[in-house]
Amino acid sequence: MRTRDRLWVGFLAVLAVLIWLRDRSWFDSAEEALPALAALPLFCWMGTPWNWFGTGRTSTDSDPSPRILGAAFLALLLGVSLNITLLLALGWTAALWAWLKSAVPAEDHQRLFRLLVLPFVAFPWITLDLQPLGWWFRLSGAWASELVLSFTGLDVSRQGTQMLVQGMPVSVDISCSGLKVLQSLLVAGTLLAYSLLGRTRRYWWNVALLLPVAWIANTARVLTISLAAMTFGPEFAMGVFHSWGGLMVLMLMFLGSYFLFRWQNSQERSLVI
Repeated sequence: MRTRDRLWVGFLAVLAVLIWLRDRSWFDSAEEALPALAALPLFCWMGTPWNWFGTGRTSTDSDPSPRILGAAFLALLLGVSLNITLLLALGWTAALWAWLKSAVPAEDHQRLFRLLVLPFVAFPWITLDLQPLGWWFRLSGAWASELVLSFTGLDVSRQGTQMLVQGMPVSVDISCSGLKVLQSLLVAGTLLAYSLLGRTRRYWWNVALLLPVAWIANTARVLTISLAAMTFGPEFAMGVFHSWGGLMVLMLMFLGSYFLFRWQNSQERSLVI
């Protein structure tokens, strides 16, 4: 790796720390944001082998693209001005890509470009910027649970995120917002999609599907906890089962995603973009 590339690594590392520490309000919901910390190590691992240019210039070596650097600077500037961490993450990822295109051979560009989803989700923008999405996850989860429970013949009434199931109150509170599920699914789901579909044209479609998969996982969690409260009582449902039951539903969604990606891989092994 050249001295210039080492300077880039140092610059990106410092910038990443500044983005994480710029708004520390995510400390209050650390369990939602911390899964993002795994994304960059996973990116480094999945990107192997890293074929860096040496100290000498080569015919394929070039300086970072001014166009990509300009887009990165604009995204970072807007992110700071508008206080939007998602834009800061986008700008950081664009700066990373501008450097990587100049630091590794062209034959590695497509492979690494597909992995850029991981650096993008390596920042706490889901926790900091998407709280309204958490509200809609809660509201739609309560609505879907009402439909399913009513279909089974139970007496269910709902007002917003508050349900009354057979006379028992069930509240889809902020702990059921689904943002922790979304962060975990984006990181682990991207890793899974790349491992099984990274060389097929279906990769990007399946990465985009991780958002509805997260919604399904969160809604299934709300439904499972509601049924546990009906069967074993609210103390059981809101105790250890609240955490472990949610984890079980999340693992089942990962397992379902794995079999879905694996099936698609068997259908389309050789199609590459």
